[in-house]
Amino acid sequence: MDVIVSGSHGFIGSALVPALEAAGHRARRLVRGTAGQGEVAWDPDAGTIDTAALEGTDGVVHLGGVGIGDKRWTPEQKERIRQSRVKGTTVLATALAGLSTRPRVLVSGSAVGYYGDRGDEVLTEASSAGDGFLADVVRAWEDATGTAADAGIRVVKLRAGVVQSPAGGALKKQLPLFKLGVGGPLGTGRQWVSWITLEDEISAILHVLGDDSLSGPVNATSPEPVTSAVLARALGKAVHRPSFLPVPKAALGLVVGRQMAYEMVTASQRVIPAKLLEAGFTFRHPEVEAAMAALLQR
Repeated sequence: MDVIVSGSHGFIGSALVPALEAAGHRARRLVRGTAGQGEVAWDPDAGTIDTAALEGTDGVVHLGGVGIGDKRWTPEQKERIRQSRVKGTTVLATALAGLSTRPRVLVSGSAVGYYGDRGDEVLTEASSAGDGFLADVVRAWEDATGTAADAGIRVVKLRAGVVQSPAGGALKKQLPLFKLGVGGPLGTGRQWVSWITLEDEISAILHVLGDDSLSGPVNATSPEPVTSAVLARALGKAVHRPSFLPVPKAALGLVVGRQMAYEMVTASQRVIPAKLLEAGFTFRHPEVEAAMAALLQR
């Protein structure tokens, strides 16, 4: 397949491009500014994209957007988060819909933040949207793919959990504390964390690109979500350090801001990847303790 990737220099995108090439696909990066060899130019803020370079591509993986946890959620930052996802997706979906030869599939990045804070409720792709800033952003982000779907393009909205890798994301931030023996569960530790290794996230993207039976929302999470306490224990065990010091929700609020602490860091989401399991996808790392050991012993 000829696949175009936005957000190709980000945490997930930088792992996806070489994985696509290793699997025999041609991967082209969607980039801001002047496009070089193997790149396609766009400016989502200005609403422009090189549509001629999009013609005839087989698939698109859209991973662009301002990092949700990069900065405190000031009103200005929240608007940047929303616009980077909704506007960018709208520009891309509209461009793809208007092509003479449209791609067969658009895999648009999404997140389990769609479900909001749901306690112990088991959540699948059939579950309703939750409440709050993140849930609202994800819902609008997914809705922005509608133009492509209406044009007959198979659209997969890949709702990722917490992607685990020492190379980036939450684990990279937590790891130094755990190595010092001062890591532990966040908040009460009873909230559910829906997680997935970076390797399985990349494999899931490759799978949905080629599986014509999958469309709409698809959860990209381990089939075995765990509580924050269990995740902390697994991480502590992997680095051979104690992991019993909880981080109170109030302290998290002081560090990252109250809304981010409640809606993202300590929200409870017990998500099951029902569609991937039904489609026969095999997780390399379904169980958290073995996953952490594999990630941190490399």
